[in-house]
Amino acid sequence: MKKITKWLFVAIVMVTTTAMFSQGKLTGVVKDSNGVLPGASVIVKGTSVGTTTDFDGKFTLDVKTASGTLQVSFLGYTSKSVSFSDVNGSKDLGNITLVANSENLDEIVITGVIDIAKERQTPVAVSTIKAAEIQDRLGSQEFPEILNSTPSVYASKSGGGFGDSRINIRGFDQKNTAVLINGMPVNDMENGWVYWSNWAGLSDVTSAIQVQRGLGSSKLAISSVGGTINVITKTSDQKEGGALTTTMGGDKYQKFVGSYSTGLMDNGFSASFVLSKTSGDGYTDGTAFEGHNYFIGLGQQLNDDHSLMFTFTGAPQWHNQHSRAIEIWRYQDYGVNGKPNKKFNDAWGTLNGQEFSFRKNFYHKPVMSLNWEWKISEKTNLGTVVYGSWGRGGGTGPIGDVNNIRDYKYDLRDANGQVRFDDIVKWNGGGHVADFGADRTSTINDRSNGLTRRASMNSHNWYGIIANLHTDSSENFSWDIGIDARTYKGIHYRTVNNILGATGYTDNKDSNNPNRNITEFVKAEPSWNPWQNITDQQKIEYYNDGGARWLGFFGQMEYKTDKTSIFVQAGASNQSFQRVEYFILAPGSQASSWESIAGGNIKAGLNYNIDEKNNIFGNAGYYSKQPLWGTVYQSYSTNEVTPNLTNEKIVGLEVGYGYKAENFKLNVNLYSTSWKDRFFRQSRSGADGYINFSGIEEVHSGIEFEGAIKFNSKLDLRFMYSYGDWQYKGDVSGTEFDGNNEVVGTAATTFYLDGVKVGDAAQTTGRLTLNYKPSEAFKLDISNSFFARNYAAISTGSFSSPTNDGSLELPSYSLVDLGMSYKFKFKKDNNSLSFRLNVNNLFDEEYISESQTNNHAAPGDDTYLGIKTNNRVYWGFGTTWNLSARYNF
Repeated sequence: MKKITKWLFVAIVMVTTTAMFSQGKLTGVVKDSNGVLPGASVIVKGTSVGTTTDFDGKFTLDVKTASGTLQVSFLGYTSKSVSFSDVNGSKDLGNITLVANSENLDEIVITGVIDIAKERQTPVAVSTIKAAEIQDRLGSQEFPEILNSTPSVYASKSGGGFGDSRINIRGFDQKNTAVLINGMPVNDMENGWVYWSNWAGLSDVTSAIQVQRGLGSSKLAISSVGGTINVITKTSDQKEGGALTTTMGGDKYQKFVGSYSTGLMDNGFSASFVLSKTSGDGYTDGTAFEGHNYFIGLGQQLNDDHSLMFTFTGAPQWHNQHSRAIEIWRYQDYGVNGKPNKKFNDAWGTLNGQEFSFRKNFYHKPVMSLNWEWKISEKTNLGTVVYGSWGRGGGTGPIGDVNNIRDYKYDLRDANGQVRFDDIVKWNGGGHVADFGADRTSTINDRSNGLTRRASMNSHNWYGIIANLHTDSSENFSWDIGIDARTYKGIHYRTVNNILGATGYTDNKDSNNPNRNITEFVKAEPSWNPWQNITDQQKIEYYNDGGARWLGFFGQMEYKTDKTSIFVQAGASNQSFQRVEYFILAPGSQASSWESIAGGNIKAGLNYNIDEKNNIFGNAGYYSKQPLWGTVYQSYSTNEVTPNLTNEKIVGLEVGYGYKAENFKLNVNLYSTSWKDRFFRQSRSGADGYINFSGIEEVHSGIEFEGAIKFNSKLDLRFMYSYGDWQYKGDVSGTEFDGNNEVVGTAATTFYLDGVKVGDAAQTTGRLTLNYKPSEAFKLDISNSFFARNYAAISTGSFSSPTNDGSLELPSYSLVDLGMSYKFKFKKDNNSLSFRLNVNNLFDEEYISESQTNNHAAPGDDTYLGIKTNNRVYWGFGTTWNLSARYNF
């Protein structure tokens, strides 16, 4: 009944708003002799009404008069006036061509290393989200969640901690989805992961996000198995002006943002600055957070042929976490009348009256880059970016016990499920706590006696360069060649953060310096100094470095006419890996030799424009993908290289069709991706140690629809639907290791995965979004998102028998989001004041977003929502809201 009510509500809004009257709307495309011009300015002369073109050079502009003149401009080009008249409803002005003017300054933009897919030209499946939509609809959501509006994407909040979200594209997780910021790769060079908490301020500085599903059009030899997320940040040469924004929301959410740009000055200099602060208690209990963000962009047009842009951005943050999913029955224990408490988190409590958690993440990972654009000739240009990134921080967790009571035992929690930190402090310090057992005879903690909050530190130093040489050999033919070089050092160790009332801590894990008394405790706070000295920090438990080097070469040839676009890309890369073990190996033998592995890719695509409305495209590619660092060095304590290392093989095929008319747009894509020789490691079920799987094959196929309908100048409907069939192909062998890295048994174990559904993402997604703008000042949007065939993460114990129940399918769910905006414009100075209200999950839908176990219910088992209650799950958020005010000047 609840779902029917939601759909009925959406239908009523659609019907009532469709009947509203319309106003004039102008559309067109701004181009030059070489193609479209994204970011061109389009303004109605004599007014403040204006817009900018999108990635494809297109613009849509609401006008209040039936006639007038548009002023179209783009830096480096002569401005053009375009008259319009007899506007009744919608009018297309067609192509507006600007002419380059050598007397004007060229635009300072990062173009040489960014691969932007263009509609009806680049033969890949692509979706683009512009800054205005991010600014309006993201609100207090996580940055990846804005991408849930695109096909075959599943983004969730995981445990609900600030920045702990994750994203899957076409069933592939973040390790196998390339994330680029201004063309620079940011996936971790050791494990391939993207930690969104390190980029928590990215939404404040993003101009647009483009999601290229499948192998994509990036020329870099990167692991875009599922797709590529290309984030383009603000440039320093935006138009002069600034903005002040404040946002408030539920659970004490607060955000403050200030930004200012000088615009491109007469001397060729430009600058942009952004500062922000975000804080709150978090929706999930015990997940308080605080994050900052800064962005500095400085540009200089040296002359007509050379321009430089310097950017420096970072987001120091800390947040308490809910990093381990909990059994459904446990959520129910702390709920009411059998209903689970979806906000429950068993990792936190209070210490001296303040929120305190075993699990706290703290990190600062700034990126600094220098971009150089060199116009060598009218046909050739060179784009180069040199960058560096320095990560400092880690995550806390418990070590030790209280009289053999481990941290996860509920003996250490009160009736509300909160950790009794004050009692732990009392007992650690030698005091008496009745139900903790015998009092301590020593108040010195170690890894087995007394509870301590340690910090697992994962810092890094990363440097790279990307250069791309582009040449237009003729009007139709162009080619590119380039280099991608990176070097990375990951620094991994543990420190003591809080001894929780004890008088000291000893560590004996360093064989070169055993039985040390630890006297220095590291704060669980992000360091604002990205070059902080960490060498002298006192380390416990383990200490090792992970080295990675990447040298890649790439090339592309492209042929374009008005009808046809063909590209062929190829890339080759060599990855080298090294491990340095400081605690277990003696000085002089601590560093391994470099292990080098070659890989590469080749891909090609064709787009054909049948006519002005219809186009078809296809692409195919092959990747030979090197294993990740953790596959090369499987042991936690030695530098032994995994024998018989094998590259993963990926084959991708895709075809698509596009239709675009004045009031209707539709894109349809069919894809199939085969992923062979995959390596995977998973913890053993119910025992210490892990299982190494090798030779895994997955096949991901599906169909995607995306489109829009314009009913009139005030009302439009956007839609998307995707259906995936993602499953394992063939059975695999796994070798089990115990907690001491010793092989369990004498033979590999077979796991029967053939035909099992790939888990951890919804294989069916859909979304309807209705946008209604009855006036220049007010707009309303409502969306209904649907997720189904969402399978649990694979649990090894479920597939050791040929007669298994397959993947556990979680209940489907749908979410309604509502947004409203109102803008006051001040005619005197063209400033504006905007208000925005977002309500997410309007009807408070109860749903499971993830399950980390795969336990099927048998007759008589306890279930909730049809799922066995011993499954460890994360719940999706209930209704949340946020209200913002933005002043543009």
